[in-house]
Amino acid sequence: MKKIVLTLLTLGLAISLHSQIIKTEELSEVIVYATNYKYLNNIDTEEEASIPVEMLRRKVAAFDVKGSEFYQDDYDLYNINFFIPEGKILAAYDKDGKIIRTAERFKNINLPNTVKKAILDRFPEWTITKDVYLVTYHNEKGVSKKYKLKLENGDKTLRVKVDEKGEFL
Repeated sequence: MKKIVLTLLTLGLAISLHSQIIKTEELSEVIVYATNYKYLNNIDTEEEASIPVEMLRRKVAAFDVKGSEFYQDDYDLYNINFFIPEGKILAAYDKDGKIIRTAERFKNINLPNTVKKAILDRFPEWTITKDVYLVTYHNEKGVSKKYKLKLENGDKTLRVKVDEKGEFL
């Protein structure tokens, strides 16, 4: 009986040790370009961006101008349009692939809580029926964000503009 228990114990240890053998492989080199981190840092402030907006912004930041079919050494500026059903971004890149400026427009997205709270506080009986989110980014001038909202209360209609902090313009 002792022999069987010792044999099983030895066999169990051998199998577990065999499964822990470390295999090493050499991976291909990965190059990370952080040329547009400034755009993402400026555009993504404390607000909670809608998921489609955030995903499109990441695509804009990750776009490789030099690797695109449009790239030529002769040009200093490249205007590229990015579209999704909820909106679009027009981005201007320099010849090194850095974002110089963007113009963004999105319709009917999930609004940040600050904007919702500002509308609810000022217009408690009104409902937001349409919204347009406009963003302009410039690498030297910074970011401007605003929301154009259409509010309805029964048969009354009202249009308001609000910035990302919930302040009415």
